[in-house]
Amino acid sequence: MNKKITPVRLLFILTGLNLFNYIDRYVLSAVRTPLAADFGIGYGDSGRLFTAFMIGYLITSPLFGYLGDRTSRKWLIASGIFVWSLATVLTGLAVDFRQLLLFRILVGVGEASYASISPGLLSDAWGPKQRNNALSIYYTAIPVGCALGYIIGGGIAAHWGWRHSFFWAGAPGLLLAFAVLPFKEPRRGESEGLDSSHIKKPGLMDMLRLFGNGRYTLAVWGYVAYTFALGAFSFWGPTFLEKVHQLSTAKANSIFGGIIIFTGLVGTLLGGLAATRWRRSHPAGYAWLISLATFMAIPSSFLALLSAHTGITLSMLAVSIFLLFMCTGPVNTLILESVPANLRSSAMALSIFLIHLFGDLWSPEIVGRIADSLGNNLQKAMLILPITLMISGGLWLVLALKSKTLRDL
Repeated sequence: MNKKITPVRLLFILTGLNLFNYIDRYVLSAVRTPLAADFGIGYGDSGRLFTAFMIGYLITSPLFGYLGDRTSRKWLIASGIFVWSLATVLTGLAVDFRQLLLFRILVGVGEASYASISPGLLSDAWGPKQRNNALSIYYTAIPVGCALGYIIGGGIAAHWGWRHSFFWAGAPGLLLAFAVLPFKEPRRGESEGLDSSHIKKPGLMDMLRLFGNGRYTLAVWGYVAYTFALGAFSFWGPTFLEKVHQLSTAKANSIFGGIIIFTGLVGTLLGGLAATRWRRSHPAGYAWLISLATFMAIPSSFLALLSAHTGITLSMLAVSIFLLFMCTGPVNTLILESVPANLRSSAMALSIFLIHLFGDLWSPEIVGRIADSLGNNLQKAMLILPITLMISGGLWLVLALKSKTLRDL
């Protein structure tokens, strides 16, 4: 019989797996320049590779969310890890652009299973008082994984070619996919003391009713605009440093990765801790923190994109990334806590579907197409991203101001 897993051990395992999730996702950005040269593609088609990943990710996430609220979650997680890892390895074997698109779609399918289900699993292991801190630790894998994707991918590509970057990024996941299988997963609603045998399995109408949940919709639509900006910013960041500030591919990846791994990690942890503390004295603490952090990131991101001085650009990049990653834990906690325990996987899956369908599914390609239309001017094209952060911060500000009313919806 499977042993019951402790909340701390579950958090450790899922955070480690999430790290490889983001390494495999962002290694593509690290090797974009040599990959594009080999296949003869421009900025727009490079962005389409990220769009292909998002197509697989968002189309299947509602299915995995539905299954995650009704079936064994650890098997869905293990299957997802194996699929995305295999597809990452196969990306390194692609012989034409169509194969690249296919394999990136499969990476998205595998990651959709993991991302839809893991946060709900953690929410059933950690109670309301510690949940936001636990989820913030889980989401530290985003900046660290992104950074390692840039650093490792760029470093391997510089020595052995871009194809080897995908081999080394994907191979560990083929072995780690089964790390959660020996353990008994927590019951749905266990952290709130609910009896899972009496928890209703949700149907399609329950999922559709989420659109009438005021707290949920404001949190998610703000997250959409945030994801639009951050997704394109993450994809084009190293290329921006190459083209605008004349850094080599390896140096651009190393510097950009270093900024993300430090400021993103610290920002995610401090944002989670600060939001938890604020929530104790104010019910809208999570919403206030993500709104203010996003508004504060707008002027620094404009300066990062407009400055001709590399030092100023890098310092403003660090400030912007720090502030934006402060939002990661609290916004996902808001989403999970705005719905009943039996809808957590579905709510997370619907959130993933919406933030990517209207967010970073298109934003890297949109920025790339705008850059192409402006005579390969990536700097001007990226100026649309701070503007979308204004939308995000505004929606989250409404959520904070209307928190008492929305709690009754």
